[in-house]
Amino acid sequence: MTDFRKLTPGPIAAATHNKGKVRELKDLLAPLGFTPQSADELNLPEPEETGSTFAANAALKALAAAKAANMPALADDSGLAVDALYGDPGIFSARWGGPERDFASAMEKVNSAMVETGSDDRSAHFVCVLCVAWPDGHSHAFEGRVDGRLVWPPRGDKGFGYDPIFIRDGDEMTFGELDPALKHTISHRADAFTKLTAALL
Repeated sequence: MTDFRKLTPGPIAAATHNKGKVRELKDLLAPLGFTPQSADELNLPEPEETGSTFAANAALKALAAAKAANMPALADDSGLAVDALYGDPGIFSARWGGPERDFASAMEKVNSAMVETGSDDRSAHFVCVLCVAWPDGHSHAFEGRVDGRLVWPPRGDKGFGYDPIFIRDGDEMTFGELDPALKHTISHRADAFTKLTAALL
């Protein structure tokens, strides 16, 4: 059984430069007494994501932020895995948008790649690994997942990333059409966050 270190409410570094992720992390953390500060607010550099898994990249970012900011840090590494594309874009989800992280372009690439396969399989899932790290190098990671299917063309402008083309199993609206407050309770990030809070708070 893992011996988890408890996380004390208060300031915490949100180790991401992605404004959509920062917004979701703040929405999740604030009710629990945390005051998240983004990597931009703390002027933290963005480390190169050299890991081969979501967990490795989340740990890399969390540990770098915790040491640089000298406070506990929470990092998220997440992405879209498409069955017909053998799990791509996966850990390279953001990079499919190019240097500008243009997710309209990334969604086009995903759709084009799926068309090229000739497959009718539209199933996909989002994965999120949240890693909490402390300045002394201690860390814990938690993985969340939500299964669904992809649609085309994109629908909705309330989410970010690949949200406008993803519908959770059992739903009819894309993550881009859902009210953000509802999405925060059912997303892959929410799943990981539930596991994190159960272990660390």
